[in-house]
Amino acid sequence: MSGPFISRIERFGSVESTQPIVRAWLEEGASEVCIGVADEQTQGRGRLGRTWAAPLGVALLVSAGFRPLDLVARHAWRLGATVALAMLDAAEDVAGLRDATLGLKWPNDIVADGPDGLLRKVAGVLGEAALDGDRIQTAVIGIGVNADWAAPDFPPELAMSMTSLRELSGGRPIDRDVLLEAWLDRLEPRYESLRQGRFDSGAWSSRQRTTGELVEVDTHDGRVSGRAMGVDPETGSLLLTGAGSAQPTVIDSGDVTRCRVVHLPGLASRS
Repeated sequence: MSGPFISRIERFGSVESTQPIVRAWLEEGASEVCIGVADEQTQGRGRLGRTWAAPLGVALLVSAGFRPLDLVARHAWRLGATVALAMLDAAEDVAGLRDATLGLKWPNDIVADGPDGLLRKVAGVLGEAALDGDRIQTAVIGIGVNADWAAPDFPPELAMSMTSLRELSGGRPIDRDVLLEAWLDRLEPRYESLRQGRFDSGAWSSRQRTTGELVEVDTHDGRVSGRAMGVDPETGSLLLTGAGSAQPTVIDSGDVTRCRVVHLPGLASRS
């Protein structure tokens, strides 16, 4: 884990957020890949500025800094996707889960099916990039994984929409350090492939839990509903049919404030 792939890794007890810490390292000239890990974040952020909080010691909270100079801006989303795919494989292995227990809910969540068949959030991914023309100069990808979090301790307001690797494994304790190392081991080959112009679009597409489902997508311009056909491997956009047009409706992740998978009438949505 501390080999040539990782230029810097630091662990923190309690910090506001690992994102600005790693971003500052890059601004100061740190080489990739630099990793900041925290036991607790007091001002952790999710997508669109939403708060993300977990009790001390139960979540893997990590930010990774990159300098993917050969990655064009239109493919910036692939870096977050690569981080997520590496975590999917690592989490299933460490928690002893069957393949494909975990999936992706477009645009940025790692999810699993709950006992009622509705999606439960396991992790979220947050990406921030600085551009140099049409190229990515630096990027920080943060990921927070509900690792060793027991269900009785879930926040009441989130208990029906989240789960953890501990719960999915039937109560098996999850070692966050083991999960971190397993993730970094899987991230290295995926990132090296991305730098060489190869992206695992097959895994990215096949892991999407939105595909084939009825969805409601809230955008900055309003709500769009339809059935998700899949994701565009070139742009990372969600493709919808039946959204008021004969042609698929293309929704860019940057335009989205929330995406819900709609269950059958009368049942809850898979948010």
